[in-house]
Amino acid sequence: MKVKASITISKNILEQIDNRINDSYSRSKFIEEAVVYYLKNYQKTIREMNDSKIINSNYKELNKEAEDVLSFQD
Repeated sequence: MKVKASITISKNILEQIDNRINDSYSRSKFIEEAVVYYLKNYQKTIREMNDSKIINSNYKELNKEAEDVLSFQD
């Protein structure tokens, strides 16, 4: 279900949007797709940041395990 919303946006951004759309592609559709894209990537970024925190908090153990594995290759 679609609902009507009013937003305030800078003139520069609106001009950039208008330069990327045509008569068959509305501002609303462009903005909705941009927000959906942002939200999906935001969730991915949060997961990656959490993964990085886990890896960084365990780096000593992980490095030791990597060294052990590499020592078997000699």
